[in-house]
Amino acid sequence: MDFGLSKQEQGFRDEVELFLKEELPPNWAEESLHWPAGYGTLPVFEAEYDAFCRQFWRKLGKRGWLGIGWPGDKHTHIEQAIFNDLTSYYRAPAGNVATLIGAPTILLFGSEEMKKEWIPGIARGEVSFWLAYSEPNAGSDLASLQTSAVEDGDNLIINGNKIWSSGAHISDCAWMVVRTDPKALSRYQGISLIIVPNDMPGITIHPLMNICGIHSFNEVYFDNVRIPKRFIVGEVNQGWYYLMVALGFERLAVPLGNFRKTFEELVQYTKETKRNAKSLSKDPLVRNKLVDIAIRMEIVNRYYWHTAWLSDKGVSSDTDASILKLISTELSRDLAFAAMDIMGLYGQLAPDSRWAPLNGRVYLGYLDCISAIVGAGTSEIQRNIIAQRGLGLPRK
Repeated sequence: MDFGLSKQEQGFRDEVELFLKEELPPNWAEESLHWPAGYGTLPVFEAEYDAFCRQFWRKLGKRGWLGIGWPGDKHTHIEQAIFNDLTSYYRAPAGNVATLIGAPTILLFGSEEMKKEWIPGIARGEVSFWLAYSEPNAGSDLASLQTSAVEDGDNLIINGNKIWSSGAHISDCAWMVVRTDPKALSRYQGISLIIVPNDMPGITIHPLMNICGIHSFNEVYFDNVRIPKRFIVGEVNQGWYYLMVALGFERLAVPLGNFRKTFEELVQYTKETKRNAKSLSKDPLVRNKLVDIAIRMEIVNRYYWHTAWLSDKGVSSDTDASILKLISTELSRDLAFAAMDIMGLYGQLAPDSRWAPLNGRVYLGYLDCISAIVGAGTSEIQRNIIAQRGLGLPRK
C-alpha cells in the first residue's frame, strides 16, 4: 500500500483545491459551522444556504465532479477520496442524496428510461433528493417500515409518513423506500425503492427543529400520493437489496478533511488561549487530550486511504462502509467532548455570543455529534454488520 499520490492524482488534487479557493466565498470554511460527521449543522439542509448550494453544485457539474464515484466514472477511487477529503476540509457543499446515492444506484439498477430521465439533471447539479427512509417506528430497524405503495394501473398510490427527513423542505424529490408487498414471507422482501417529486399532490411537510436549534429535519406525510410506475428504481420488491448495494457508494463519504480542519482550529485555540498565565497548549492534560484525538484521527485517515487503495485494486469489502462509518462518527463524538473539556465554560457559548470560541462551533458540535452516531444506522447496527458480514459471526 502506497499513500503517495501519482503525478496524475497530485494534479487532480491541485485542480480541485484551486477551484475551491476560487469559488467558495471568503472565510466560508471558518463561517460554516458544520461539525464533522454531524447531520444537524450541514448547510445543504438549511434554507438559508440553498441558493448558494445549488449554484455551487452546478459549477461542480460543469466540471464533471458530481459524478465522481458513479459506476462508469473515469476517476479512480483515490481521486474520489482526494475530492471528498478536500471538499470536506473546506466545508464545501459537494453534493446531496441525488449525487451521492441516487444517481449511482439508478445507473446500476434503473431502466434505460429512468437513466435518461434523471441522470443528466443530477449530473448537472439541477436535481436534489432527500432521504425518505426513517419512519416513527422504523429507524435503524428500517425493515419495519410501514409506508405503503399500492399499484393502481400505471401508478402507485402512497400512504404513510417519514420522519427525521433532513432537507426535505428544500429538496426536489424524495429518494424513498416503501412497502409494496405486505404479505411477503420476509420483512426484508416486499420493499421497493422509488422517487417521489415533492410537488406531487398529497405531500405535507412539517418542520422539525433539531437539537442545535436549526430547521434541518422534517416530518413528511403522504396522503394518497399518486406517482407513475416509471419512478420505481429497478424491480418492484427488490428495494432492500438496492439499499444494501448503495451502502458501498457511501464508503468514502467520510468528512476526513473536516476532522483535520476542526482539529487544526482546536490546536490553534490552545496555543492562543492562556489560563493561569500559561498557554493551554502547555497544559499536560490538554496535550494528552489532543494527542489522543490525533491518534484516533490517524486511524481513520489510514483506513480511509487504505479503503480507497483497495477499491482501485478491486479488493474492497462490503463492510468497509460500516467500519468507516463507525470509527469516524465515534471520533466526531470524542472530538466534541475533548474540545468541550478543553474550553470549559467557554465551550458552552452559542454562536450569537461575542465570547464564543471558534464562532460557537464547539457548542454546536457537542450537540450535533450525537446525530453522527445515530444517523445512517447507529454504532450498534454498524457493529452487528461488521460482526456478521465481515467476521461471519452468528446473529446470536
